[in-house]
Amino acid sequence: MGKSMSHLSKEDLKFLQENTKFNKDEIKQWYKGFMRDCPDGKLSKEKFKEVYAQFFPGGDPEAFCDHVFRSFDKDGSGSIEFKEFLLAINITSNKGDPKEKLNWAFSMYDIDGNGTIDKSEMESIIKAIYNMLGSAIQDQAIESPQERTLKIFKKMDTNDDGVLSKEEFVQGCMNDRCLYQMLTADGEPPKE
Repeated sequence: MGKSMSHLSKEDLKFLQENTKFNKDEIKQWYKGFMRDCPDGKLSKEKFKEVYAQFFPGGDPEAFCDHVFRSFDKDGSGSIEFKEFLLAINITSNKGDPKEKLNWAFSMYDIDGNGTIDKSEMESIIKAIYNMLGSAIQDQAIESPQERTLKIFKKMDTNDDGVLSKEEFVQGCMNDRCLYQMLTADGEPPKE
């Protein structure tokens, strides 16, 4: 998809119908909105942050946006093309399968991409979430990112090796509704 396109190719439409839960009309509607906001067919990190900031007016979503953007920009191009965008929306929306959503969340938490999440990576994401929520959580008595990280590792690190594998992460979240909701920012509990 490297070039700017004024219409969605039949190949991309077919691919998205087969790989998302969106129907043909929904895909075309998403595409129309995407191209209106990103006429060159690419969503830049700056535009992504701008859009995200609108949802969190009392906080600073910049660090969290960096993590989310990295997980959506599958080809590492520095921008998100429509296919990457809609695949990401599909996973993160309520239409997404809980295990797919957890696999995506794992890729976001695994900052260095080595296949495991260590405590510093988990802490970094939790700090970013707290910064993003800003004034929305200011008045609440919440655990520090370090305390929250230790609790998560105590529950999930079943082999006590100090890192979370994808299996430990997914299984830990599937078995704990509160962890699932916090780590995926989803109001829906997992269903198997």
